[in-house]
Amino acid sequence: MGAIPTEEYLLVAFTGSFSIWHWLIVLAVVLILFGGGGKIPKLMKDLGSGITQFKRGMKEEDKSEGEEDDGSEKPALNRDETSTAQSEKVDEDKKQKAANG
Repeated sequence: MGAIPTEEYLLVAFTGSFSIWHWLIVLAVVLILFGGGGKIPKLMKDLGSGITQFKRGMKEEDKSEGEEDDGSEKPALNRDETSTAQSEKVDEDKKQKAANG
């Protein structure tokens, strides 16, 4: 009774018969339920826009390598300008859909 539980004993007592994957799934479900469902689509949208910006940057880099460097290149849009432009386009699309029925 006076023995101090070992680390292995504590691990078994904490996890029980469930594996780490069971606990990860439970944690994910709890985060979705209590964290709000709106956060996940926003994260996915941000991820998608980041990938799109990366691809655009790679294309611009390829184009600039093929051209001579005359110093008259346009500066690249920063993230705030790009996200504002994208949100304005989405708003315009919504207005057009609402007008068309």
